[in-house]
Amino acid sequence: MLVEETAIDGVRVLTPRKYEDDRGLLSETYSRRALLDAGIETRFLQENHSVSTARGTVRGLHFQAPPHAQDKLVRVLRGAVLDVAVDLRRGSSTYGRWAAVELSASLWNQIFVPAGFAHGFCTLEPDTHVLYKLSAEYAPEFERGVRWDDPDLAIPWPGMDRYILSERDRAWPTLSELESSFDDREPVVRGEPS
Repeated sequence: MLVEETAIDGVRVLTPRKYEDDRGLLSETYSRRALLDAGIETRFLQENHSVSTARGTVRGLHFQAPPHAQDKLVRVLRGAVLDVAVDLRRGSSTYGRWAAVELSASLWNQIFVPAGFAHGFCTLEPDTHVLYKLSAEYAPEFERGVRWDDPDLAIPWPGMDRYILSERDRAWPTLSELESSFDDREPVVRGEPS
């Protein structure tokens, strides 16, 4: 598995190796051993699959507050997205900065987003399927978010005629209005049942 660092410590792009022949291909898209070799120590407890029918669908920027914070491993099964992770760890030298990566079925890549980050994506193609593994189960009372178009973040979302968002995602606070629940000096317990 090819592992690439981003400009934000902890956020990594992973590209599994493909074995192709006249039948098609085989790829080990998840391996705990490969993640450990890359310095990613987490256990996944839940897997979600989202389907976005329209280009320009934005999902995010979401996170769960401690003690239900989530590491995420995200990949695209069909279509393509611009995937974004925003550092919410107070005390981090990259607090408030983001990493953006195009993920697609054709690129065959994934992104690892550690706990302490808001995460979201915008679909670049219609009928896009995104699969993501989570290190903590969904806990709605700990669900939080950051406004996707916060002018202080200045995320370069792809130019679209229109963006499609849920009302909930339109209503999240800006980063400056957010009371961060993350301190990068505190350890995060990963993969433990809640």
